[in-house]
Amino acid sequence: MDRRVAIITGGTRGIGLACARRLAAEGFAIVAAARSVPASVEGLPEDTLLVQADIARTQDRQSLIDAAITAFGRIDLLVNNAGVAPARRTDLLEMTEDSYDRVMDINVRGTLFLTQITANVMLKQQPLFKKRGTIINIGSCSAEVSSVSRGEYCVSKAAVGMITKLFADRLAGCGIYVHEIRPGIIETDMTAGVREKYDSLIEKGVFPIARWGNPEDVANAVSAFAGDNFLYTTGNVVDLDGGFHIKRL
Repeated sequence: MDRRVAIITGGTRGIGLACARRLAAEGFAIVAAARSVPASVEGLPEDTLLVQADIARTQDRQSLIDAAITAFGRIDLLVNNAGVAPARRTDLLEMTEDSYDRVMDINVRGTLFLTQITANVMLKQQPLFKKRGTIINIGSCSAEVSSVSRGEYCVSKAAVGMITKLFADRLAGCGIYVHEIRPGIIETDMTAGVREKYDSLIEKGVFPIARWGNPEDVANAVSAFAGDNFLYTTGNVVDLDGGFHIKRL
């Protein structure tokens, strides 16, 4: 098979779906995973493999990899997009261990060990085109920006940053490239409940590029790293946040 295969977690809506559609248009075979999977997803090819999987669960992670291999024979790209925010925003001094565990199990534990399994598969396969594989982690500006009403989320995304560095270091000599994209304020269902807050910040000029980001903005960056154009960089972070990361006076 000379067709690249991409696994995208959280791939049936929002950022994940935009990535799946973009990569499918570029010729990738798509494996879209989610905790709840619809019968079909508009805009994806008929041969898209939809897999119900909760990446926080060991068995589900392995089943996802097995399903991809059975269907397509290889894995060339993993987009670690699945993630959750706290079910309820609370002050840092009131954050519960249950909320912390839920966020960390999905955003960190699931991401780390799914990456581990996938990397081991990639190591055993012959390179297709110019590299053996690519892993792209969808992080967040919250890895650097404090939000005391959702501390567990910030901690989890900071951890994703280290996961990126660790696997980039370990896999650099093996033809497997690891990158991280840190979105800022992206218009998805995760941000729908705080739209007024971010609308106000945009109006006040907090973001140099004064608009909401959209899932397609993230998909464009994923597309760039998924191909063979960046073969002398790994472990890097792209701030896709409208310039929010710029320190200004």
